[in-house]
Amino acid sequence: MDLKEHIRGIPDFPKPGILFYDISTLLRNADAWQVAMGRLAHAVAPAQPDILAGVESRGFLLAAPLASKLGCGFLMLRKPGKLPGATVSLEYDLEYGSDSLHIQEDAIEPGQRVVVVDDLLATGGTLSASIQLLQKVGANVTAAAVIIEILALKGREKLGVPLTALVTYDS
Repeated sequence: MDLKEHIRGIPDFPKPGILFYDISTLLRNADAWQVAMGRLAHAVAPAQPDILAGVESRGFLLAAPLASKLGCGFLMLRKPGKLPGATVSLEYDLEYGSDSLHIQEDAIEPGQRVVVVDDLLATGGTLSASIQLLQKVGANVTAAAVIIEILALKGREKLGVPLTALVTYDS
């Protein structure tokens, strides 16, 4: 199955000049969703994760069911003020400003094998920050996985861990 047939491109979203790759069309198609989850499970399993880290918010949609399928745990990397209890944060730069990600202070036991999951890899800023935050709290980040990678933006080069992308676009 060609998963690209189930991903919709929306021009000028969220701002003019941006082509947004919308995975909601893939998620709502039962067959495409099952194929995507199966392919992600097959790709992620060799990394032997103890836990999957989903990046807010579309990464949650992928990482939670994938963790269930693989029989491992799931944790959330979130924006400020969204997680209860003590958190550890990491601020990072974006194309147009900065942002930060948070993880609960006790979410990772030192040395746990973690795979980071998100919907899309573009410039690599958020995924790279996710990996750095997990390493900051003692995780052994063994891989990252996404549905979509935009090759022209070369985000993969910022990660420092193996990456699986189910589909790629040149731009």
